[in-house]
Amino acid sequence: MPLNPSAPLRDTTVSRLRAAGCVFAEDEAELLFSAADDPAGLDVLVDRRASGLPLEHVVGWAEFGGLRIAVDPGVFVPRRRTEFLVERAVALAPAGALCVDLCCGSGAAGAVLLAAVPGARVHAADIEPAAVACARRNIEPRGGLVHGGDLFAPLPGELRGRVEVLIANVPYVPTDEVGLLPPEAREHEPLVALDGGPDGLGVLRRVAAEAPEWLAPGGRLLFETSERQIPAAAGAVAAHGLAPEVLTCEERYATVLVATRTG
Repeated sequence: MPLNPSAPLRDTTVSRLRAAGCVFAEDEAELLFSAADDPAGLDVLVDRRASGLPLEHVVGWAEFGGLRIAVDPGVFVPRRRTEFLVERAVALAPAGALCVDLCCGSGAAGAVLLAAVPGARVHAADIEPAAVACARRNIEPRGGLVHGGDLFAPLPGELRGRVEVLIANVPYVPTDEVGLLPPEAREHEPLVALDGGPDGLGVLRRVAAEAPEWLAPGGRLLFETSERQIPAAAGAVAAHGLAPEVLTCEERYATVLVATRTG
């Protein structure tokens, strides 16, 4: 049962979180109360959060796309801006669509596809063992399959040429900018989920090179990137015969590129 704190305990918790630099201390305190069984357990959770551990790692879940997604320690935390990417994928996926969630992390995108697209068939993959284990908790109970390995390598061969929606939540932070990320990210999330190479587009280029052989005719590759990377990202997918379209959401500061296999 969630902890029902006294007013003094509530005030003390909020003060501790605020002193640790938590901007939304009141909101975070409510989540910690819901995750704690007693004051001693709350104290442990607050200490972990105050030490810099992401809130999602402390409570063990994140809200994403209307779902509660399990997020284990050491796993990339799904971002709110990425909901725009997944919303676009859901809108493009017909009933029964064959979908792939590449660089899946916690499996948040795949889980939403399974929940929102009637009859969706979802395969997800990630190179990080911790992410694969976490994604299996989020995706496989909903009917999807999760594979461990590098990009397309672990996917079943029979998916080639049949994928209708391919979400690739690739890392896109340039290597020399990783150190500028908030400590929550750079200290507690896997580097492979953050570092996109010298210009941030190294992993994307690898995905773009292989995507055409996995996509069905008319199938779409969707990925998130930064506004300043759009020209190079669009060029990377166009170089492999995919037609790019840029979509933006100012409210969530999100930029998504949709690349369609036209042939």
